[in-house]
Amino acid sequence: MRPEQWETFKRAARLEKQDTVPMAMIVDSPWIPGYLGIKHMDYYLDPELWFESNKKINEEFPDIIMVPSWWMEYGMAAEPSILGAKIKFWEDNTPSEYHTLYRLEDIDEFPEYEVDADAFAAMTLHRYKMALPRIKALGEVIPFVTARGPLCTAGFVRSTTHLMIEIVEKPEETHRLIDLCTRVVIDWLKAQHKVLGDQVEGIFILDDIVGFINEEHYMEFAHPYLKRICDAFPDDWVKLYHNDAEVDACLDHLPDAGFNVLNWGKQKDIVEVKERVGDRMCLMGNVNPLEIAVRGTPEEVEEATLEVLEGGTGKDGRGMILSVGGGTSPGMPRENILAMRRALDHFNASRVSML
Repeated sequence: MRPEQWETFKRAARLEKQDTVPMAMIVDSPWIPGYLGIKHMDYYLDPELWFESNKKINEEFPDIIMVPSWWMEYGMAAEPSILGAKIKFWEDNTPSEYHTLYRLEDIDEFPEYEVDADAFAAMTLHRYKMALPRIKALGEVIPFVTARGPLCTAGFVRSTTHLMIEIVEKPEETHRLIDLCTRVVIDWLKAQHKVLGDQVEGIFILDDIVGFINEEHYMEFAHPYLKRICDAFPDDWVKLYHNDAEVDACLDHLPDAGFNVLNWGKQKDIVEVKERVGDRMCLMGNVNPLEIAVRGTPEEVEEATLEVLEGGTGKDGRGMILSVGGGTSPGMPRENILAMRRALDHFNASRVSML
């Protein structure tokens, strides 16, 4: 991400008036290796290949803001690996996690964690240190520190099925696990900030497991912990929340947690999301990421993109960043990304001519 792109993203996040709507895509390891025709294992373990891959993506799509920018990640391995979850690597897919907290009460036996030294967190931080001078030499910035959220991390450590059951059957013990995961998330974000330095002005939290619970459980088991994370960082930072599961239970409360940008899935129409939180959050979405963005024709992508833009953009252009409904899905082809951009250019040109 170039500095001027970050400034554009910040203005949108702060609901400032803009003549044109920007476009941003969440790009990471589920999409990049397949798009470039390389092995996931090589992408994760070859620093030079990782660097050149991200450089190529930025050069190929210069008018699209890539979020969170030069993402150094091992799938979803870093956060659960800090707490001892078993991680499996695959040649042609992202890593998978297997829970190792077999009984909830065994949390008392967990050793103290150290994000600077534990598992894939430590590797990620070291890789950032290695790559950062070259990234800066290209004139690029990494403005976000990124983490999976507390429920997501807890689900990887305990298993999502057990977590859902124990929210109901063992609420007190579940709170202890989520509290631990929240501390891990905050410390992990701060460790990234320490390495990346003053260029960081935002946090990016991904937690789809929040979409598996009802509103009552969200207010008890998710909202206070998400708010703790947001409160741990400066008020003027951009705070981006991603959840491409169902957001109905949490939607009205996310601004109060401290988030000012929402990237959500295809389940909730942008018109409803705009009506419910559009004056309190910037909406980053939400072209259907699979049936349209991956499987659709460019013409279908353009049509869907215009529908999203018309449904989510107010008269003054505030509070809208065009994206897909979630991360860029594996298999999304170049022509469909360019189709989204063409539709946006047409939409922006029409708006400018009317001003």
